[in-house]
Amino acid sequence: MSQLTLTLLMIGAAYLAGSVSSAVLVCRMRGLPDPRSQGSGNPGATNVLRIGGASSAAMVLFFDMLKGALPAYLAYLMGIDAVSLGLIAIAACLGHIYPIFFGFKGGKGVATAFGAMAPIGDDLALCLIGTWIVLVLISRYSSLAAILTALLAPLYTWWLDDRFTVPVAMLSTLIIVRHRENIHRLLKGEETKVSRKRRPKTP
Repeated sequence: MSQLTLTLLMIGAAYLAGSVSSAVLVCRMRGLPDPRSQGSGNPGATNVLRIGGASSAAMVLFFDMLKGALPAYLAYLMGIDAVSLGLIAIAACLGHIYPIFFGFKGGKGVATAFGAMAPIGDDLALCLIGTWIVLVLISRYSSLAAILTALLAPLYTWWLDDRFTVPVAMLSTLIIVRHRENIHRLLKGEETKVSRKRRPKTP
């Protein structure tokens, strides 16, 4: 099988994997409202945190990252070149953003993109996760944390393993473009801050 054929097959497989909406499935499994019609309307971990609490959001975050990590890591093991790895990772993100199984209404693709970057190395994964957590705690804006972490990701990659700077930069660009509406709301001071669903008090 030629390298081009293998790359095209992996791009298709990555898109299909990304199209499995973790947020919708976790909410169905836990009897929660459809995240596409509640909260921000975004089927991602942050919105599930708002409507279903931390444990449900953690499940969504894990599976969304896995959707990006598995195709990228498998493609790496197959010896696919760095730029093609970036295209495969983007395909997984596009599957998350425009899922064929869920009416093409998906999330922002942040967790899937960071998941695709994670197999580059534990050090990069820790840098990305640590940066995002610190920025969320400081700003209380998930979108701002995602945007700034995406901007820093190519720099981290260049410092830790410059072979993958280009594919990471491709993913970072996708994340920032996907957050253009959030950027406008942040500039206007209209962006929603992160908050966890409060459980009702026991009488």
